[in-house]
Amino acid sequence: MKRRKDFEKNIDKRQINVIFASNFAISKTTMIEYVRGIVDELTPTTAVIECGGVGYLLNISLNTYTALQGKSEARLFVYESIREDAWTLFGFVTKDERTLFLALLVVSGVGGNTARTILSTFSPAELCDIIMNEKVKILTTVKGLGKKTAEKIIVELKDKVASLGIEASTVSSQGEAVPAVSYNKEVHDEAIEALKMLGFPPAPATKAVRAILKDDPTAPVEKVIKIALKML
Repeated sequence: MKRRKDFEKNIDKRQINVIFASNFAISKTTMIEYVRGIVDELTPTTAVIECGGVGYLLNISLNTYTALQGKSEARLFVYESIREDAWTLFGFVTKDERTLFLALLVVSGVGGNTARTILSTFSPAELCDIIMNEKVKILTTVKGLGKKTAEKIIVELKDKVASLGIEASTVSSQGEAVPAVSYNKEVHDEAIEALKMLGFPPAPATKAVRAILKDDPTAPVEKVIKIALKML
């Protein structure tokens, strides 16, 4: 019995460790990848998805709530929080949202509810921009999130978020999203990979490449790399 309790207490920690070992891939100890079915109930914080005659109660962010409004059927990607006294499901309309949720859980002092509140305040693209560009002040606008925890999130996730490949959406100093600049994603990804292979950390490499493509969205990958080498 004691061994079973120890297993249940540690399962979340093991899941998250595996996530980092495989670039935020979902741990094999997670049984449910996603649920697809009828949207039976929907509130700003929860959704009940009926699947095969069973109703699954999932905790959701405002982003997911907005995406589900008006829909009769949906698919939500799942994270299972298994503890000794509770088995809680979190649902996400996209894999990017779930990936960032799991990344946030690894930061000390950030639990499921805090991570969900952060993802209710910002979209995945906006959160990536905030973390990669160290916008601590904007991150502290999240209800209940102090400056120390916000700084910890940025320090611990900056390089990891840069390597996820989620396209960032610029957030202004007032916390408002700025329309994204259109550029060639293939050039963007190839340039960053080349710079990483040359030994540059993901975060500054990504920042440099995006700045170059913002000024010249049609620049070929060779030109982007050459300019980035002068900036880094």
